[in-house]
Amino acid sequence: MQNVVILGSTGSIGCSTLAVIRLHRDKYNVFALSANTNWQKLLEQCIEFNPKYAVILDQDKALLLEQELQKKQFKTEVLSDIKDLSYIVELDAVEIVMSAIVGSCGLAPTYNAIKAGKKVLLANKEALITGGKLINEMLESKTNKAKLIPVDSEHSAIFQALPANLVQDTVSKVILTASGGPFRTFSQEKLNNVTPLEATKHPNWSMGKKITVDSSTLMNKGLEVIEAYWLFNKPKLEVVVHPQSIIHSMVEYIDGSVIAQLGTPDMKIPIAYALAYPGRIESGSSKLDFTQMANLTFEMADCVRFPCLQLAFDALNHGMAMPAVLNAANEIAVAAFLENKITWVTIPKIIAKTMEQFHNSDFNSIDEVLALDLESRRYAESLI
Repeated sequence: MQNVVILGSTGSIGCSTLAVIRLHRDKYNVFALSANTNWQKLLEQCIEFNPKYAVILDQDKALLLEQELQKKQFKTEVLSDIKDLSYIVELDAVEIVMSAIVGSCGLAPTYNAIKAGKKVLLANKEALITGGKLINEMLESKTNKAKLIPVDSEHSAIFQALPANLVQDTVSKVILTASGGPFRTFSQEKLNNVTPLEATKHPNWSMGKKITVDSSTLMNKGLEVIEAYWLFNKPKLEVVVHPQSIIHSMVEYIDGSVIAQLGTPDMKIPIAYALAYPGRIESGSSKLDFTQMANLTFEMADCVRFPCLQLAFDALNHGMAMPAVLNAANEIAVAAFLENKITWVTIPKIIAKTMEQFHNSDFNSIDEVLALDLESRRYAESLI
């Protein structure tokens, strides 16, 4: 029985993780759960899984959660400080940490879980995007026993396509597939009039609003490119649009072989793989039926209509702290778009101007990353 902490348990990844654990109660115990503000959903999860700790980052809602749990005679300890996220992942009893918080606030607890030597299932891509250099240094430390297993479907696919005894110079390139999002066929004129309601409807995946908007701009794929750079030892990277979302990513080797991972577009598959790694368990997902499968098609990614993807490549090529700046500005711009403060086509403009402002920035610690993140957000907000 392994004790599991789920950071971001009320989001889509967190709920899918609990769905997999529900099938394997003999293997995994839910030790702690965390949420941002959705205390009612967290209450339901606490009642079902009875964790030792529950963290919700809102003191008023923490009090409501605590009162309801006491009424029902549950002994789950409710915490509400952002530092408590790091506290619960560092506890000796914890073996597995699912990092599924959306945004840069997942950086510190993810870093501290790795520092504490845990098996970390990484769904919070912003942790590597903002602090990849620091996280890699920690993972490469001779005294660190942590394992970092990617959960994004694309990175899980790459992880599965790379052998454990990989010789790095045998890889020609890593190819990430993108669905193309809901606006793949839109003209520039139609893109100028995209609404938040349209941008939060993905054709294949069920995700939170922020990630779905990122998918619509192709920023989600750009962030995944940066994440893949750190996860897989800085390979050559390419993005190909694959609307059916059946092939999740591929690795091309120098002999011309290409190894791809296929599966239905269901996050329970990579979650189950990460939980059980190096073994495998049932995910509860439906299986592919090749006889019923539609044609698999591929297209070049269009960085003209979708400039966010190019901005991500630019940030990666620039190096230093630019990916962290890109990520912070994107979070602010997407939030403003969802609140109807800016248009969809303004999102990349806000990001580009913020990157120009901080082009000489760098960092050497988690505190410096977080400080730069805050500065970048403030500047992006001033542009809005």
